Amino acid sequence: MIDRLASGSDGLDTALCGGLPLNSITLVVGSPGTGKTILAQQYLFHNASVDRPALYLSTVSEPLEKILRYGQSLDYFDSSALGSAVFYEDIGQTLNNSGLPGVLEHITELIKQRRPGLMVIDSFRALQVYASDTGAFRRFLHGLAGRLSAMPINSFWVGEYESAEVSDAPEFAVADAIVALSTDRTAERELRVLQVVKLRGSGFQPGKHTYRLSQRGITVFPRLADSSDASSYGQMSERVSSGVAPLDTMLSDGLWRGSSTMIAGPSGVGKTLLALHFAFAGVQRGEVSLIATLQENPIQLERILRSFSWSLQDAGIELMYRSPVDLYLDEWVYDLLDRLKQTGATRLVIDSLGELRSACTDELRFREFIYSLLQRCTRENISVTMTQEVPDLFGIGRLSEIGTSHLSDNVIVLQFLHDESKVKRAITVLKTRGSDHDQHVRQFDITSEGVVFGGQFASSQDLR
Repeated sequence: MIDRLASGSDGLDTALCGGLPLNSITLVVGSPGTGKTILAQQYLFHNASVDRPALYLSTVSEPLEKILRYGQSLDYFDSSALGSAVFYEDIGQTLNNSGLPGVLEHITELIKQRRPGLMVIDSFRALQVYASDTGAFRRFLHGLAGRLSAMPINSFWVGEYESAEVSDAPEFAVADAIVALSTDRTAERELRVLQVVKLRGSGFQPGKHTYRLSQRGITVFPRLADSSDASSYGQMSERVSSGVAPLDTMLSDGLWRGSSTMIAGPSGVGKTLLALHFAFAGVQRGEVSLIATLQENPIQLERILRSFSWSLQDAGIELMYRSPVDLYLDEWVYDLLDRLKQTGATRLVIDSLGELRSACTDELRFREFIYSLLQRCTRENISVTMTQEVPDLFGIGRLSEIGTSHLSDNVIVLQFLHDESKVKRAITVLKTRGSDHDQHVRQFDITSEGVVFGGQFASSQDLR
C-alpha cells in the first residue's frame, strides 16, 4: 500500500485516489493565474512540521517578496511556522551567477542543511533557458532527481507549460505525478478545471475536475461520474403521491419511491407549480422535501407559495437556492448531496435542468452528470422531480435538446393547446418505467388551490 500526502482539499485527494504518493516528484503546470503557486504552498503548510520542514525555492519568475506578500493573505499561511517548519529561499541570484550547476549545488546544500520533507521549486520552467543546450538541461534534471530520490522528500516543480510540451519536455518523463490547472472559456463564462495527467504507481480519477480559488486556498470538486452499480441497495416497492390525485390515477397510483420524474413544458405552463405539489405532498406525509432552485430566489418563491397557502417556513421544507450566474456544476451537486444527507430529505425538486445545462460546457458531460446524480438518489430511495423547459409554445416536437428524458423513470408533458378561440393547458403522462399509465390528454387549470384537473379532451376536438 502506497503512503499518501494530503493536500488540504478533500476533493483533490479524492481525485488523486487518496493523495500524492509519498516522496514523489510532482509537476504542477498551468497558465498564469490558474493557482499553481497557491496549490504548492497549500501542500507545504498543510504538511510541514518542525521534524519534517518545508522548503520553498523561488527562481527568476516572481520575486520572493511578492510570493510571500500574496501568500500571507491566505488562511492556510501560518506566519508562526516561518523559520521553524517552513523556509523560503531565493535561488535566483545563484541561477544568474552560476547557472544550473550552481543551482544544483545550492539545492544540495539546502537539503543537507534543512533536511526538508517537502520542497517547491517555483518556477521550474524558468530554469530551462539557463541551459546551454538540451543535454545540459537533461544532466541537471538527472542530478536533481537523483538527489531527491535519495531523500524522503515530496518535491513540487511549478511551471507555466503549454499542453504540447507534455510529450516533449524531459521533466515530464522524470515526474512521478503531473497536475494540470487551466481555465475553460465558453462565451462569457469561465470554469477553472484541474486534471491529473499522470500518477505513477497509482490510479486516479480521470477527466476534468472543477475547482475554485479563494482565501482558503484551492477547493476541488471531483467530477461526478458513477459507474453502473449492480449491487443490491434495498429499493423500496412503495408508491408515493405526486401531490395531485388525478395525476396519481394517470400514473397508476402514483410514483415509485426512489424514481425520477421529468416535468417538461413551455414557459408559464405550470411546471414549477406541479413540482411544488410533489414537494408539499411529502411534507404532509411527514417527509422532508428539498427544493433546489436556480430560477426564483427565496423572496420570489415565497410569494408564489403563499398564493397556494404554502410557505418555505413549513416544517419539512428545505430550500437550496443558487444563482445560475457563475455556477460550477460539480460544486452545486456536492452542496446538494451534503444538504440531502444533512436534512434526511426523501424528496428532491430540481428547478430547472435548463439552468444546470447552461453551467456545463459539454453535452455528454451533462448527461453523465444527470445519470450519476439520479443513480445516487435512487440508491438512497430519494424521489426526484425535475423541471425542463421546452422551446415550443404549441405543438411540442421535442422534449429536450440535452437528451436527458431517457434517464428519467417518468416523463410528464405539460403543453398549451388551441381549442377553438381559447388556449388551454393539457397534461400527458408520456412515460412511466416499470408501470402502466393513462395515455389520454387531460385538461388542467391553475387556481388558488393549485393544479386542478378538468376532463379528458374529446377525440373530436381539433387540438394543436
